[in-house]
Amino acid sequence: MIIESRFNGPPGSGNGGWSAGVFATAYGADRPVEVTLRRPPPLDTPLTVADGDVLDPQGRLVAQVHPTDDLPPAVPGVDPATARAASTTYPGLVDHPFPGCYVCGPDHPDGLRIFPGRLPDGRTAAPFRAPARVVPATVWAALDCPGGWAVIGPGRPYVLGRIAAVVDALPEPGDECVVTGATVGGEGRKAYVRTSLYGPTGTLLGRARATWIALPPEPAPRP
Repeated sequence: MIIESRFNGPPGSGNGGWSAGVFATAYGADRPVEVTLRRPPPLDTPLTVADGDVLDPQGRLVAQVHPTDDLPPAVPGVDPATARAASTTYPGLVDHPFPGCYVCGPDHPDGLRIFPGRLPDGRTAAPFRAPARVVPATVWAALDCPGGWAVIGPGRPYVLGRIAAVVDALPEPGDECVVTGATVGGEGRKAYVRTSLYGPTGTLLGRARATWIALPPEPAPRP
């Protein structure tokens, strides 16, 4: 399996949700799985999965996959108009730690362009048009960043550390969907979030829980 360069997250590495979806598919479990990222997923690099360990060509551990029954309830959905209105306030349009991200980056020319904005109750919401080719990793990707943007703030970047997801159904290409996210707690540099994806008729297509990790602050430049 290979994470192609266009499915990037932070520069030089795979988007966490897309990568986790690829790893989950390769693992092949018939039940929900949890994926823990142990290092930034490399791009355009052959990876293998053995007994739940995702390894690079040098045998270094990239991620771990295992079945889980610990999945949360769905984040309540909103109507498309509410999602579109929330998206206009997306903070990443003016201040984005990784503007080229495949899922939520405004500078990615071929990305999913999911721009989650805050609702009055603190949830995030965004419209999502399914791309021309939809695979399970597409849903994992859509369930990724809207959770992160429930905690990301100016000068406070986070990256995905762990995600568990269940995909009930795939959207059809071109479907106008809605994705919602919410923060449910945190500890130290860890933030715990949930996300849900809804189809055009409001049908729940997938849901996830995730742990996001705050990056340490960059050292101040020397005078």
